[in-house]
Amino acid sequence: MIRLLLAALLMQAALALPDGLSLELPVLLAGLSLAGRWLRLPVLVLLVVLAVQKLADLAMMHTLGRRFDVVVDLPLVDAGLRLIAGSFGRLAALACILAALLALAAIILAARWATAQWSRTARLVPRLGLALLLAAVLLPLAQPRALNLQFVAAHLSGSAQTLAALRDLRARAAQDAMSGRSDLLAGIDRDVLVIFVESYGRASFDVPLYADRHLATLRRAQAALAQAGLAMRSGFLTSPTQGGQSWLAHATFASGLRIADQAGHRALLASPRRGLFHHAQAAGFRTAAVMPGITRPWPEAARMGFDRVLAAADLGYCGPPFNWVTMPDQFTLAAADRLLTPGDRQRLFAQIVLISSHAPWTPVPRLIDWADMGCGTVFADMATAGPSPREVWRDRQIVREYYRDTLDYALQTVAAYALRHADAAPLLIVLGDHQAAPDIALEDRPQVPLHIIGPAALVDQTAAWGLTPGLIPPRTQPAIPMERMRDLILTGFRPPPA
Repeated sequence: MIRLLLAALLMQAALALPDGLSLELPVLLAGLSLAGRWLRLPVLVLLVVLAVQKLADLAMMHTLGRRFDVVVDLPLVDAGLRLIAGSFGRLAALACILAALLALAAIILAARWATAQWSRTARLVPRLGLALLLAAVLLPLAQPRALNLQFVAAHLSGSAQTLAALRDLRARAAQDAMSGRSDLLAGIDRDVLVIFVESYGRASFDVPLYADRHLATLRRAQAALAQAGLAMRSGFLTSPTQGGQSWLAHATFASGLRIADQAGHRALLASPRRGLFHHAQAAGFRTAAVMPGITRPWPEAARMGFDRVLAAADLGYCGPPFNWVTMPDQFTLAAADRLLTPGDRQRLFAQIVLISSHAPWTPVPRLIDWADMGCGTVFADMATAGPSPREVWRDRQIVREYYRDTLDYALQTVAAYALRHADAAPLLIVLGDHQAAPDIALEDRPQVPLHIIGPAALVDQTAAWGLTPGLIPPRTQPAIPMERMRDLILTGFRPPPA
């Protein structure tokens, strides 16, 4: 009897996770008691799949604020392991793989043992099965909690919606109202730099832990930029992702389509859709992507409209990495200047991704004199200072403080870069890629800031987009869907009067 009780508790653990007591257990026990070995394998598979899916959901909710969708999220396993290896070392990544395999083995063995105990009751205690069957019928009538039926239905419905969304995305990607137009970007007479700031989200404006620091930095930057003769307008965007997968935000911004998962990203790459950088090429710009976080082959870039891609190895950094972060943001911007400035000064349209505010957020860089940059060895002392990721991540509050500090460094760096170029100002489009994970950001809206910095003749035209003067938009300002940005940029700047 003790074995039967323990086996029932093990099955209940899979059924009840994470919402508490489920009254579906009597149904399974009755089935095993009545059908014996004929039902054992289906119940075993059901319990294992439920347990694995629920654990994956818990992990996904903790990091990205949503459930795990098996249709589109499997590629994230590899990305997550690479992030762990870059932040905590390869041994940590191997330990995660081993822990996952051991957990899977434990789930299978526990479900196998538990179902075996109850399937034997079919020949030992047949009346027990009838009693359980009666309980299975009566208990839900008293308190219906078919949580796992709802769970399975929700996931099946979600997968069906994902597949339908992919079909819709492919159809919309093949259609483009901007195709064939010759007047796009005609009003822009200078370089355009789209600068993504990693994990720069709404929390910097609304959560006191972050806003107290970041708003002060933005106010100082606003005053300095205005004194240098630069205009600024700002607002908020709704990102397609939260907590990670920055490339989905990059794709959404450039394509004019909401790309919310990896399957959508693959569908976009396979489509004839022309993005922001394709249209910039057609308008006579050189296009480039400065990607310090890219450390592996990136063949997809050939379909994104970039004439040139500068990955981590191309930027000339010879200092030590800041754990996963390959180089500090200031070096990334200095390298972009050095490598993307041609002799004939053909206009440049570039995407620059800044990653100093990417997890694990330690150590924290600091600004140096631009003239002292060299090849980055000047950052060696910073890269080896401070606690390790393992030490920081022991305490959630300390993690948040380090996130705050690295993001503050990124904001200071962007402001310093804009001031450095104030005399011949490019048009800077500065935005966050996504909000940090909800547990870090303490804010669950997937909104990010947008700043337009440059000459007033161009920046003031973005008032029609709903952007307000300065670097700090009103908290009540409605957020613009990020997928609208491509068309706003392509058509939003009029040529100056003759």
